Amino acid sequence: MLDVVLHGSAWQLDAAAPWLPIQRRLTAPAGRRYLVGWAGESAMHVLTPRVLARRASNVEGSLEMLMLAPSALFTRRLVAAENPAFPESAGVRGFRRTLQWAWLLEGAGQYFSGQANHVRPAVARRLREGPPPKFPPGRRDAPLLGGTVFDLLAREQDESACVALARAPLDAGANALLESAFGGRRAEETEAVWRRHLARLAEPGQVIRRASRRPRRSPPRQ
Repeated sequence: MLDVVLHGSAWQLDAAAPWLPIQRRLTAPAGRRYLVGWAGESAMHVLTPRVLARRASNVEGSLEMLMLAPSALFTRRLVAAENPAFPESAGVRGFRRTLQWAWLLEGAGQYFSGQANHVRPAVARRLREGPPPKFPPGRRDAPLLGGTVFDLLAREQDESACVALARAPLDAGANALLESAFGGRRAEETEAVWRRHLARLAEPGQVIRRASRRPRRSPPRQ
């Protein structure tokens, strides 16, 4: 059972979820606006819809990403709960593990919630600011760019490959995980394809949404 706690201000949220302001400081400026909640073992803390709407910028997709944030948080919590590699405790060990695999957790949340459909303007801003992002996205870029890894996988494989990636054991490390997900292709080659994918997304008029007759859904539980 997961309780949902709605907060009417950012300071109330940060007081209830003390790891969140730390994560926000570690995140690139283009992605900080969308860190609006935290899902722990027994409770999910998030801003109210009214506050989320006020937080949106004037660029296309900002409001949609924020309104889908609760769904993304819930999906992220499901992925963490089903993988024994993530500690149940919300302590320092759990926070470090969350940051280490933020690209997978945040990426699954963005992709399966539909947030990734609206990320283009924020991606364009990120590519204009700061050094090129790492692959897979590090803790600085995972809250914004994690979903682009899943979107690329869905384009090259299918949605079932995204489900498998979200549920995969983490023992082998990120590169081995990505090589397996992308059909055995070396991580360096996938990185080059991913960077071209980001560049296309940053072009005006481009969208991340792929054609599909089925709505986004969370990974099925075992």
